[in-house]
Amino acid sequence: MRRVVVTGIGIVTPLGVGTDATWEGLVAGRSAVGPIEGFDASSLRTQLAAELDDFDATQFAPRKALRSMTRNDQLAVAGAALAAEDAALEAPEEGDDERARRGLYVGSNKEVSNLQPILDGVLYAQAEDGSLDLGLLGENARSAFPPLYYVEGLQAASLFYVSQAHGLMGANAYFAGTAAASAAAVGSAFRAVRRGDVDVAIAGGCDDATSWWNMTKFDTMGLLTDENDLGPAACRPYDVERRGAVLGEGSAFLVLEEADHARARGATAHAEIRGFGRAFDAHGLLTPDPAGRPLAAAIAAALRDADAGTADVGYVVTHGCGTRLGDASEGRGLRAAFGSEAPAASSVKAATGHLVGGAGALNAAVAALAVRHGTLPPTLNLETPDRACADIDWVTAARETQPGVTVALARGLEGQNVALVVSAAA
Repeated sequence: MRRVVVTGIGIVTPLGVGTDATWEGLVAGRSAVGPIEGFDASSLRTQLAAELDDFDATQFAPRKALRSMTRNDQLAVAGAALAAEDAALEAPEEGDDERARRGLYVGSNKEVSNLQPILDGVLYAQAEDGSLDLGLLGENARSAFPPLYYVEGLQAASLFYVSQAHGLMGANAYFAGTAAASAAAVGSAFRAVRRGDVDVAIAGGCDDATSWWNMTKFDTMGLLTDENDLGPAACRPYDVERRGAVLGEGSAFLVLEEADHARARGATAHAEIRGFGRAFDAHGLLTPDPAGRPLAAAIAAALRDADAGTADVGYVVTHGCGTRLGDASEGRGLRAAFGSEAPAASSVKAATGHLVGGAGALNAAVAALAVRHGTLPPTLNLETPDRACADIDWVTAARETQPGVTVALARGLEGQNVALVVSAAA
């Protein structure tokens, strides 16, 4: 069976642009959570987020190309570019057969084009009495909306931009959704390389989750913390006092490569992807199975795929976003999967914020980095674990140890559960 190694890791998070900046921030126990500055959030229940302060998209794409991208697409382009650079993966020349042997898999929560033209367009549709007049909007639509406005809003637009930049003409797919989407993208890329569909794949996810649109949407769901006065301490995964998640923005991409192909071109293997498992939680919308059985099933499926057992696992990168129901369900699911000897575990969301569509890929990247550096990043703000999350070896300060087999988890709002098995490259 073909082995699949990770030869490139590209991460953009509020802790920093670049894999090293994010990793150093995670290990140091820093949090990027703070008051929202990107827009006036005074009308929202939740006024905290982890925002990117120093992201310059012109470092990763020409200005002309950026004009037709949403911020979501820009984050995808940046993460993929950083991963390709780390892997020393150069784009093949036109006509090179290698282009068809390279794939792309992206997961994200993108839903709309840039909203400002829509808001401006409302002014064109306002009659003299203040009512909405769609006839006026139709007459003035050419000046109200940019020519490519609706193209910008296509969910899978990032597939085009990343493929064009890196000469990727092989197998590809786009996964829409929350954290599970980008984890499924990585898992699907892993299987495509292992099957022989492609020799190399760029896979990951992105999200501009701290935008006005996304913050407004999630704010109404009641999934976010309302403890604005706590600042960086507001997101408390698994803690008995947790009150909800805090959103973050960014992207995480991996270059997955067939081991012999990587060796032949002199690439460094940071880690190996060995297994991919999924299960669906049919309990209820936004209300996961309290016992966490679907999560345990996803873990079991991934370990079978990797030909590994629970005793082999030394570390789990958990989903843990700080919600009451989600964390309790996950804690029980981990105990169901591993029994009383649950391995070391931690969540990075109190540091980076919940990257939503990019969160699953970020967990996969963290798993690879933990294996590569022999260090486990901590769960911030976890002081007293909830009873449902007890009897687990929570990492609350960076721990130097070689975790061996590592499992990265991701869960979707609609019940998707994904597990990826990562280990040191042989």
